Amino acid sequence: MAQPLTIARPYARAAFEIARAQGTQSRWAEQLAFAAEVAAEPQVVALFGDPRLSPKSLVSLFVRGGEPADSEFTRFIAVLADNGRLRELPEIAALFEQMKRDAEHVLKVRVRSAVPLDDAEADRLVEALKRRFHSDIQLVRSVDPSVLGGAVIDAGETVIDGSLRARLARLETALTQ
Repeated sequence: MAQPLTIARPYARAAFEIARAQGTQSRWAEQLAFAAEVAAEPQVVALFGDPRLSPKSLVSLFVRGGEPADSEFTRFIAVLADNGRLRELPEIAALFEQMKRDAEHVLKVRVRSAVPLDDAEADRLVEALKRRFHSDIQLVRSVDPSVLGGAVIDAGETVIDGSLRARLARLETALTQ
């Protein structure tokens, strides 16, 4: 059985191409985020595969009120429903958002620190990351006491571990060698 991410990738690409052609990436991102939230609800998950419901009857659950039935987004959701792929909406939305950030040259960076970063520290970090990655930075801060001190910066394929925990681990390795 294929992984949800593998199944979601071509749908996300198709959605992104449609949105980019129309210049409506932000609107599609919002609509997909809403549809992904709906798809993650336990009551909705229970409806997937229910033989009493036609795929077309599920489409209205994933489209906000006021969205025309003949819009590109509604037709996209209908294709997902027809192909039994509504449960992949969270992955599709996440991949779409990543494609949108890539197109806009925005890098999402997660920073875990032992104590909350103040705004001045966060601003200095964003400036340093902008210089290093040559992209705008979307910084997501979180507090993780297991870091002990310092911070762990996760910028997609690059992880910078400046945590006290990592330094202690390196010291332990050096002392036992």
